[in-house]
Order: sequence, then structure tokens, then C-alpha cells
Amino acid sequence: MELAKPDKLEDLVRKALRRGQRCSSDPICGHRVPEGKEEFLHGAACHFCLFLSETSCERTNRFLDRRMLLGVVDDPKVSTPGLLESLVEVH
Repeated sequence: MELAKPDKLEDLVRKALRRGQRCSSDPICGHRVPEGKEEFLHGAACHFCLFLSETSCERTNRFLDRRMLLGVVDDPKVSTPGLLESLVEVH
């Protein structure tokens, strides 16, 4: 119950997002530019950065993308700001 307190939970989420900025397969994982519609469904979420087996997800890990949350690509032509990027940058 202690971790559910607002201040603890906020810190926990920030730490998780910071850790999500790195993957043991980077730069290959996060800097790969998807080509074609099907590849955009997977984005930048490989087995190394997910640590989830495909059988544990009802969508077989499709639609998971670190870029959508954290904007990990450095190339301005394909990079967009991540939805939660500002949470990591604040602290």
C-alpha cells in the first residue's frame, strides 16, 4: 500500500520511464526506422526492452513502442516527442 501513495507512485513511474530510455539492443532497437505499415505496429519495443513474453499479452506485444512514450530516436525526420518525455526531463 505504501507504493500506491501519490508521492511514491510518481517517483516509481519516473524511474520506470528513465529506465525505459535504454535497451540492451540500442542503438539497433530504438534508432531503427520502421518501414511499411506492419513495422510501425511494433515500433521500438523489442524482446530485450520489454521483458514480456508474447504469450502474456493479448495483443502479442503488438502496438508497444518506446518511441511513442519516450521519443528515443535522434533523427528529426522520423522523431516525434514522446507522450511521457516531459515527465523524465523534469527531474
